[in-house]
Order: sequence, then C-alpha cells, then structure tokens
Amino acid sequence: MVAPTRAQTDRAVRDLGLLAARPEPDLDTMVELTAAICGTPVALVSVLDHDHHTVMSGFGVEAGAPVRGQALCAQTISGHGLLVVPDARADPRFADHADVRNEPGVRFYAGAPLVTADGFALGTLCVTDAVPRRLGLGQLRALRALARQVTTLLELRHGATRLARESVRRHETERLHDELVPLLRGELRQPLAELRRNVEVLRDVEFCPAEVAARLGASAHAHAPVLLRLLDNLMRMAEPAAAQSHSEATANERRAVDLNTLVEWSVREVRPIAEARDIHLRLDAGPAAPVPADPRRLAQALAHLMFSAVKFTPPTGRIRVRIAGGPAAPMLEVRVLGLADAPATLFPHLVNGALGAPPVSGEDAGLAALKVVLDAHHAAVAVCDTPGEGTALQVVFPPA
Repeated sequence: MVAPTRAQTDRAVRDLGLLAARPEPDLDTMVELTAAICGTPVALVSVLDHDHHTVMSGFGVEAGAPVRGQALCAQTISGHGLLVVPDARADPRFADHADVRNEPGVRFYAGAPLVTADGFALGTLCVTDAVPRRLGLGQLRALRALARQVTTLLELRHGATRLARESVRRHETERLHDELVPLLRGELRQPLAELRRNVEVLRDVEFCPAEVAARLGASAHAHAPVLLRLLDNLMRMAEPAAAQSHSEATANERRAVDLNTLVEWSVREVRPIAEARDIHLRLDAGPAAPVPADPRRLAQALAHLMFSAVKFTPPTGRIRVRIAGGPAAPMLEVRVLGLADAPATLFPHLVNGALGAPPVSGEDAGLAALKVVLDAHHAAVAVCDTPGEGTALQVVFPPA
C-alpha cells in the first residue's frame, strides 16, 4: 500500500476533528493510565498538523506549558513504529535539540504512533522523563496497545457521529415520504387528470371549436405552473432520499462475520494492557456465531468495550469474556469481577454512558459512541446480575 502524503494525513486529522480545543476526559484517563503503567511523570497524546504538534491530552504537564519532545514525536510518526530513546543526550539524532539540551530537558522518551486503519499516522502517544531510564518488555507492549486504543477511540467517535447523522437523515426521509404520498395521491393527480382531459379534447380538432380550444389551452397553461411547483417539491424531497440511498448502500455492504473472530481480535488488542495491570483476562469462545456487521466499525466498538473493562477493573481483578448463543442468537458477555475492597466500576459507567442518555463529552463519551455503533447493528444491551458471579454486560446481536 502506498504511504499517505502529509497533505492526506493533515486532511484526515481535520476530518476526525482532532484540532478542536475542548476537554478530553476519555483521553485524559488514557494518558494517566499510560503514565502509571510506564512509571513516568509525563504522558501525552499529540497530533501533527502542518508540521505543528497539538497536544490533545497530557498528564504531568501544566496547562499552557510548552510541550517538549516534539522532534522525537516527529521521528516516531515518520517511522510508523515504536521509538524508545533511553537517554536523548547520548543519542546523536536528538542531542542537539533545544528540548533535550535545556533544563528540564527530555532525557527519556518512548512513543508509539497513532496509525489509523487507513494508514494515516495522526500523532503519538508518548511518555517522557527528565532522567534516563528504560522500560520493560511488558510496558512497551502496553504502550503500543494503548496507542492503538487511542486511535480506536478517535475513529470510533468519528464513526458514531456519522452514524448519528445518518440516523437523522433517515428519519427526515421517512417524514418526507409521509408527506409525499398524499401529495402524489391528491395534489398532483388532480391537475394531471385535468390536463389529460384537456389534451384529449384538443386532439379532436374536427369537433373542437376554436373558442373551446382556446379555453382548454388556457386551462392547460394554468395547470402547468402548479405541476412545475409540485415537481420542484418532489425534487427537494428526492435530495435527502438520495443521501439515504447512499446510507443504505453503505449498510448493504455489511456482511456476515463470526462474532468470535471480532471478539478474539478485540481481546488480543487489550491483553497487553491487562497484563501490565495484573488483570486476568479470560476468553471463552463459543460455536460459530455469524452476525451482520460492518466489521471495521463493530471491531472498533468491541475493542473500546474491552479496553473500558480493563480500565475500570482494579489491579489483580478478573474479566471473563464469553461468546454464546450460536447462529440463532449470537451473544457477547463481559463479566468483570472486582475485589471486595475495590469493586469494578465499569457498570456504573456503562449505565451512564452507554445505556443512559449519551453524553456529548465526558469520561463516558467513548461508551456513548460505542452504544451508537451497537444500535446501528441492532444489538440489544443489558446489564445482568448472577448470584455468586457478579454483574455482567450482555450484548445480543440479530442473527445473520
């Protein structure tokens, strides 16, 4: 695949709405978790636009303070891979940069690029320190996995916004359809019938006196503007219908995908993060469970669900993921078992963010975006209590 140009990547950054200055509680939680796992005082999510770095979220930096390490982030983006610099002053690539030389300079840096499914390197998730250090293999794996989760969240929110707009257009099209049917049955049919009668009389030249022909012609002429006006209304109604047809065409591109495949991928994506937090993540696959899905969009939603389960589960907690129901009633269950003195907090967030009124922003905005995607797939979501086994989230999909 040909690498995207800088202009194409800049356009992707703008299309995803990443340059808007707004609070990012979801990302704030992610960078705080990243700093905790890597044991560093600073963690940042930044995006690159026209060679300028914009910090979307930061941990360990004061608001408005100059961001250090931009040269290292640029190297991370261009390399499309994990960049680890144990001591920047000892690295000839960065030793002369002001961010490294000046106090307090960046001595340690580790960053992973935020690469979309289309190959756009939007920015970085990085951790820094003012002293040299190294990260363990598990920490590096978690950093890479967290960067993927940041990208997943950004794409998921963008996709959910588009799905919500399509839903509004669909309802508008249905409303216009309800107005169009009586229009066709009444206002349009009557002048057309009158015009047809007049034309039939005019065709019979032998029995149509000039005076009658003149009156009929005047009547036909009078009906013409009415018909044109009605046709204009029909054309205006056709515009949202055309947009809806495009939306339906996109929906028709969905295909049957085994729920096991999507869930296994999403669990694999977050396992390094779970291991870094000493959380036991267990997956019980079931029989083939095909669901009609947009594989990319649904995979993003499930990955964010799994990440949320890991994020809201206390260290040393347990998460059990199960697929059941088979082809007739495909079902995903996520059961989080917290500790007695530190219970899991995923489910209050699910109720507030996914099952309740979707917040526009806030810590649960990602879960609200997840719910939009699940709704688009006609999935039913419920929180269920099982005596002795805690609380679980169940997502039931329609069969393919």
